[in-house]
Amino acid sequence: MNNQKQQKPTLSGQRFKTRKRDEKERFDPTQFQDCIIQGLTETGTDLEAVAKFLDASGAKLDYRRYAETLFDILVAGGMLAPGGTLADDMMRTDVCVFAAQEDLETMQAFAQVFNKLIRRYKYLEKGFEDEVKKLLLFLKGFSESERNKLAMLTGILLANGTLNASILNSLYNENLVKEGVSAAFAVKLFKSWINEKDINAVASSLRRVNMDNRLMELFPANKQSVEHFMKYFTEAGLKELSEYVRNQQTIGARKELQKELQEQMSRGDPFKDIILYVKEEMKKNNISEQTVIGIIWSSVMSTVEWNKKEELVAEQAIKHLKQYSPLLAAFTTQGQSELTLLLKIQEYCYDNIHFMKAFQKIVVLFYKAEVLSEEPILKWYKDAHLAKGKSVFLEQMKKFVEWLKNAEEESGSDSEEGD
Repeated sequence: MNNQKQQKPTLSGQRFKTRKRDEKERFDPTQFQDCIIQGLTETGTDLEAVAKFLDASGAKLDYRRYAETLFDILVAGGMLAPGGTLADDMMRTDVCVFAAQEDLETMQAFAQVFNKLIRRYKYLEKGFEDEVKKLLLFLKGFSESERNKLAMLTGILLANGTLNASILNSLYNENLVKEGVSAAFAVKLFKSWINEKDINAVASSLRRVNMDNRLMELFPANKQSVEHFMKYFTEAGLKELSEYVRNQQTIGARKELQKELQEQMSRGDPFKDIILYVKEEMKKNNISEQTVIGIIWSSVMSTVEWNKKEELVAEQAIKHLKQYSPLLAAFTTQGQSELTLLLKIQEYCYDNIHFMKAFQKIVVLFYKAEVLSEEPILKWYKDAHLAKGKSVFLEQMKKFVEWLKNAEEESGSDSEEGD
């Protein structure tokens, strides 16, 4: 008996090539284009019929594979070559955005075609977004009328949520900005967007994609100023957009001012230097004294680690605020600024429970330090106070207000006797 282990037979010789069952078919959009253009030609300019044709064709044609071709045809009438020109050797149709009338009503009707198509075939959402980004980069290749139509359509689609505001990134292309194409396109786009919604809805969409602070980039670097932006868009009939950008810039400037103020205070910079810096920033960024006094109050109150005991915090606050009185006094030159400061103090004392009993002491300190004067204090007491904790604060201020009124009456009778 042979005890040797029998070797298993092995395959040798020719290797057989396995068949690729999932081998992809060759990408050829020509046949797809012919089918779409033929169907559009048959439907004519009835956009409801166009929408029905596109809906039905999605079951037979590969929209997922040829999304770019589909959207090229619907916008430009045929497949676009790089740069935005129509390929000469291809079929084309006049049933498209670029061949339509240049008015808002027509573009609203075309927007409905895109809405219905993308709602029916959700997978086209990303392809459509990519298409619009591409079209914006091709703007120089289109005529002025074609750009206007595309701008109106894009504004409407942004308003109804079919497009995301991130597509506007394409408008910051250096060549488009340099030649003024981006700004001119933005005028038409924002007009139709605001017409569909309002500036608050537009602002909200821009904020969601961090575009709210980038609108000035529609202009070359040497023209990126609030003044230039406001002049350009106000003259184009978009005053609300101009005001929005100015407010955004002011908000940014205010944040920077507060940050720098806190740093200067923590370094212990002289008040005369701080006052000079703040006044320069007010002038440069058109910030009002009322706004500044609020910023200074917040900055002053944020530089301290406050005691958690109510009986000690008032003493600590008075000592701290006495030190900063000259700084606050420099920015309460108007009655309205004094009233703003009073409201800020009320709000702070209400929001920070340990300060509830310190309100009157702070006001009296500021009165003695000539940060606050009689008239704004009396106005605050009478009808200009906030609802927050008003019964507590009005009760605290009752005796001091009576004293102010008596002092006013006495000074009034003294001047009469002098006469």
